Amino acid sequence: MSIQTINPSNGEIIATYETMSATDVNTIIEQTQVAYLEWSQQTLQQRSASILLLSELLLDEKQQYAELMAIEMGKPITAGIAEVEKCAKLCRYYASKATDFLQPRLVSTAHQKSYVCYQALGIILAIMPWNFPLWQVFRFAVPNLILGNACLLKHAPISTGTALIIEKIIRQAGFTKHIFRTLVITETQVKGIIENHHVKGVTLTGSERAGKAVAAIAGSVIKKTVMEMGGSDPYIILEDANLEQAAKTCVTSRILNSGQVCIAAKRLIVVNSRYDRFVQLIINELEQIIIGDPLDSNTTIGPLARADLRLKLHQQVQKSIAQGAKLVLGGILPTGKGFYYPPTLLLNVKPGMPAYDEELFGPVVCVLRADDQAHAITLANDTRFGLGAAVFTADLIKGEKIARDHLQAGNCCVNSMVTSDPRLPFGGIKQSGYGRELAAEGLYEFANIKTVVIN
Repeated sequence: MSIQTINPSNGEIIATYETMSATDVNTIIEQTQVAYLEWSQQTLQQRSASILLLSELLLDEKQQYAELMAIEMGKPITAGIAEVEKCAKLCRYYASKATDFLQPRLVSTAHQKSYVCYQALGIILAIMPWNFPLWQVFRFAVPNLILGNACLLKHAPISTGTALIIEKIIRQAGFTKHIFRTLVITETQVKGIIENHHVKGVTLTGSERAGKAVAAIAGSVIKKTVMEMGGSDPYIILEDANLEQAAKTCVTSRILNSGQVCIAAKRLIVVNSRYDRFVQLIINELEQIIIGDPLDSNTTIGPLARADLRLKLHQQVQKSIAQGAKLVLGGILPTGKGFYYPPTLLLNVKPGMPAYDEELFGPVVCVLRADDQAHAITLANDTRFGLGAAVFTADLIKGEKIARDHLQAGNCCVNSMVTSDPRLPFGGIKQSGYGRELAAEGLYEFANIKTVVIN
């Protein structure tokens, strides 16, 4: 069987890759297990040195990697360069912090000596999405590699070229051979890999369907999982908010990566008294967007990643309109080459509509009207997702209380868009998943947190 990658800007085939056989996969797993036994015995300083070199290699070829992402999944080139730079920053962060994070922690007890230490588990399988094809992989791989684990990557098929490049640059950075391997496989092969006795855990970023399937398999063989499965992030705009700043921030969040971001501002909830003015500001921001070739540095929005994803988004928009949503901008399926979709604005979005209940993965802004602050919070939490949320207000004490005590999400902001940061744990609740990536918490997810007692 083969995998074809397709340029979403023009629909043309980029490359064809033969999938690996079961024998090939088993051989790679055995090689990776041997590599793990060697890699985990290196000193933390040695592993950190490789991570730092990896950072340098990323920056040396950032234009090349950004161009590959633009061709494979349509990421605007400026966003691609920023993604590579963020991965390099991640490497430097863990190289500088790993000693502190992995220092054994003494605990005062009745014993002569007792402490907690953090050790590698073995091989971790990552099932990663196409929307941030470098960042998603690095935020899994870097903390696990510096801990001493080995990594197997099953990337989204449309990002196969990027997946193979990641393996190549990790090898060039002087890591133990086979410590990180890319598996060019189908979905049906994942079950056997999870069940392999050398594989100790699984991390997934993707759809609810994929998350449920992978978690069920891993649970059947008692293996830990970390899940990040998207969201429908609410952004609350209160009466005392700086509307200009809020509108600009919300649109920036929503159209990032052509709208294909799990933590984008997907439901803008505006108190009634500021609704009309805020909507006009959103229209003004959307009208400035430039749609075009992702390789052009002036482009704001490139194509969506696949034809079927564009069709699904359009169907969600059209169904929402049929159920009473008001279309103000966009909402038209373009003709011509490429999988482009215009910036779209929907008003009067209410429960029962796909624009309210589901995740819309594309440049579609949905605005909801709230009676007051309490109603806005109720609408924000009225979702099966819980990845990110934000509130805009001039009263920072009030904003912090709403973000901390009332919004049901793993990542909450006041007067800013939700983003991931190597220094802060990232993850969701409810159907958005469980577990955390990044920061110290991400480092410990696939560690043996071992208690040692001496008398």
